[in-house]
Amino acid sequence: MTSQLTSKSELYDQLALQLSSLLAGERDLIANAANFSSLVFHSLPDLNWAGFYFAKDDELVLGPFQGQPACVRIRVGQGVCGAGASKCETVIVPNVHEFPGHIACDSASNSEIVVPLMKGDRLIGVLDLDSPLPARFDQDDARGLESLVRIILSSVSS
Repeated sequence: MTSQLTSKSELYDQLALQLSSLLAGERDLIANAANFSSLVFHSLPDLNWAGFYFAKDDELVLGPFQGQPACVRIRVGQGVCGAGASKCETVIVPNVHEFPGHIACDSASNSEIVVPLMKGDRLIGVLDLDSPLPARFDQDDARGLESLVRIILSSVSS
């Protein structure tokens, strides 16, 4: 997945520096989420979707993303994104086809990771990454993506 010269943690450290620089001076969540999605999609190997869903009432509404067109609205508690939102914790699914209630927006997706975006105790959305590879995501990805989410959350004014 990563070259022999770059470990996953080194890759995420590099992404954190790039993301901090990319978001510097911009406070708009949508603008920053758009650049975040593009950076992650084009920097991490073996992804077929990377983007955001934002919490509105009892739903997650599609935000900026990279990849195939996606489901627009997901109820909190439904599918992998909804599970991450309702638990307010990172969810790693090695095989989405075995996840109860999985929502198949892209039939090419086989594994998924969802990281909640929390401002204090308030859920503002989730970061969602899909891969065509089974078991693509692990705890190193969870830690790395959680650190990137902290960067975007510290950049926005809401």
